[in-house]
Amino acid sequence: MDIKINEDFCKGCEICIVVCPKKVYEKSKKLNKRGVYPPIPVNADKCTLCNLCILQCPDQAISIDVQK
Repeated sequence: MDIKINEDFCKGCEICIVVCPKKVYEKSKKLNKRGVYPPIPVNADKCTLCNLCILQCPDQAISIDVQK
């Protein structure tokens, strides 16, 4: 599984961090081009594919690629 954050779209609202029941995301320590700290998937192995992060992201900045 590959969780991708499009940093060009992300405005740093942190909704994905808050809604994730498995605490997959945390705030990055690196600023993006918009001057915000985007989320990073630090616990991707805990992701249950509930898609709450994708559904709640107002900027459609998150995608999850499920590899076979």
